[in-house]
Amino acid sequence: MTEQALPGALDGLRVVDLTRVLAGPFCAMLLGDMGADIIKVEQPGRGDDTRAWGPPFVGEESAYFLGANRNKRGMTLNLKHAAGQEILGEMLRSADVVIDNFKLGTMAKFGFDDDWYDANAPQIVRCSILGYGSTGPRAGLPGYDFLLQAESGLMNITGEADGDPMKLGVAIVDLCTGLYALSTIMAAVNARHRTGLGQAVEVSLYDTGVSLLANVAANFLASGQAAGRYGNGHPNIVPYNAYPTGDGMIALSVGNDMQFANFSQAVDHPEWAEDVRFTRNRDRVENRGACDGMIADLFRTNTTEFWLDKLLAAKVSCAPINTVEQALTAAHTVARGLVTTANHTTEGEIRIPGIPFRFSRDPATIRRAPPILGEHTDAVLGELGKSPDEIAALRDAGTI
Repeated sequence: MTEQALPGALDGLRVVDLTRVLAGPFCAMLLGDMGADIIKVEQPGRGDDTRAWGPPFVGEESAYFLGANRNKRGMTLNLKHAAGQEILGEMLRSADVVIDNFKLGTMAKFGFDDDWYDANAPQIVRCSILGYGSTGPRAGLPGYDFLLQAESGLMNITGEADGDPMKLGVAIVDLCTGLYALSTIMAAVNARHRTGLGQAVEVSLYDTGVSLLANVAANFLASGQAAGRYGNGHPNIVPYNAYPTGDGMIALSVGNDMQFANFSQAVDHPEWAEDVRFTRNRDRVENRGACDGMIADLFRTNTTEFWLDKLLAAKVSCAPINTVEQALTAAHTVARGLVTTANHTTEGEIRIPGIPFRFSRDPATIRRAPPILGEHTDAVLGELGKSPDEIAALRDAGTI
């Protein structure tokens, strides 16, 4: 962690983060990694739901919360209090971005509708993260990653062909919604350079889930054929799968016919590339079972290490199937800084995920550990001109 870091690419951008759980906090964290000043606003006495999601915990802090809230200042504010809404209004007047994942209409209920923004904070980019969006028959319903993986069709294409539908091992809809939010926010900030005005942007878990069908959706729209499950395989490419070896498994990715010929040569079976069943990718897709079967039979004759060494020497794309522990301790992970440390206010030095992107001129850095609940409330209110006595009165009233 770098306390006195060089300014990041988004230095000077102030973001009010009203979100909780994952999609919104993840988006705001990435903006903070790029140098933005993130003020995370939480409910007094309770905070973000994920503070209680555990074990595991690091002291009193949940690992889940620590994984999505670095590079933020944290304050508490009761938005059901008129005084809390007044303070939020003061914050928004001087902010560049506000992100919320409240139910549809909540911000307007607090008094922050389009007319308020036009009159008081026309510069602000306001991002709403919703479950199902603001239009359509399911508008306004809350959304949850697991349910949206199910409803969007993602689970139906995940898992073994003869098994049950499965979700991914991480909250992929939440995470990608956070990335979409990041992209739309930055586009709106860029548009502000041209217009001088902010605008409302919206993303939803439902839209994200359906969009992640990607090539599978395109396949269905082009052919009308129902999408299936292929386990670790690919609907349009063969061989592209996980194969058993003599002592484990190996992931193999062969993306075109030239690569298949090179692979066949590397495993001492050049005749495979001449077999009419496997010459072209479309032939291999049509003969998926035979192609995958002969590769699996061959790989079972030796160890994972043997095949990795042999294939990588021939520049065939392949990889071991690591455990999470193996991935996080791998030499390349360490070299890329994807596991790092931060100095937490109550827990001292903690290990947290690192930043997955690089800038050549404006470095992305970890300047702050995830905040304890309300850690920077007094500082933020002081910046708004509140005196110590006024802050004490707000605390006594339960507003902060």
